[in-house]
Amino acid sequence: MQTQQITLNSRPEGMPTTDNFSLDNALLPPLKQGEFLVKNLWMSVDPYMRGRMIDRKSYVKPFVLGEVLEGGAIGEIIESNHNDFPVGAKVSSMNGWRTHYITDGSNHTVLPETPLCESHFLGVLGMPGMTAWTGLNRIAELKAGETLFVSAASGAVGSVVCQLGLLMGAKVVASVGSDEKADALRAMGIEQVINYKTTDSLSAALLAAAPDGIDVYFENVGGEHLFAALNNMNDHGRIAVCGMISQYNDTAPTPGPSNLANIVMKKLKIEGFIVSEHWQHYGEFSQQMGNWLANGQIKAEQTVYEGIEQAPDAFIGLFEGKNRGKMVVKLA
Repeated sequence: MQTQQITLNSRPEGMPTTDNFSLDNALLPPLKQGEFLVKNLWMSVDPYMRGRMIDRKSYVKPFVLGEVLEGGAIGEIIESNHNDFPVGAKVSSMNGWRTHYITDGSNHTVLPETPLCESHFLGVLGMPGMTAWTGLNRIAELKAGETLFVSAASGAVGSVVCQLGLLMGAKVVASVGSDEKADALRAMGIEQVINYKTTDSLSAALLAAAPDGIDVYFENVGGEHLFAALNNMNDHGRIAVCGMISQYNDTAPTPGPSNLANIVMKKLKIEGFIVSEHWQHYGEFSQQMGNWLANGQIKAEQTVYEGIEQAPDAFIGLFEGKNRGKMVVKLA
């Protein structure tokens, strides 16, 4: 059995290119007792992977040059010598960026039977959805009647944050980078949507959209968005910092916003978080999210690239704004 796999060929300088990746074939050994063979059906590409392409210490170890990349994946067991993982079962893992692999089942989860597409376990029912739920419930503690501002609001995390905000009774203001994305959010019930690429002043546009101020900011972008949020936060506002994608490809340190003094003057709470440190609450999240999906209260958008050879383009597309909702690659 052969597998196709993508390795990191070189470390990106600035925006990644396809030259940073290599598509290779590898021969898999015969199965041993206690192992099983997985055929990947879907794989995830996520902005945090850009940080792992830099050789530096962080909350997760960097990718190694010449080794297969890692990321979320959903696969089907097609051969098994393991009693707990039968043929035909669907499993989630971090063994993305490859078409097939052999494992002993460590860090694998058998997915429940569901009428939903399995790829949603990489998106709204997986890490991005859990990130949105954690940031609003456990970090920012959003309350009904408050005003929530969301940057990168059409992405995998941001689109769920917007919808959860509405369900929690908040007024939601969203920022996106195209009119098409703005229209898609309005179709979901988000009335106040800003296209930051067509406004002269994001801070002024945010004031117009939320004249009574912002109580909670869900931070996905950084830079100009953080500056605008700090200008418009209400006293005792909360900022849940999930990411700062505008800076991931910078080749030099980015200066901080010039209005950081607002943190003190407005008595703001700012907290960064990594969703893996909150995974003990996944059961509560998945039950709620599963019900919302089944009832149509949450809509799960996906942008799909097909074929493992398209995975680098899908990843690069994250930083070019080419996704609405979760970016995934269909492998089979």
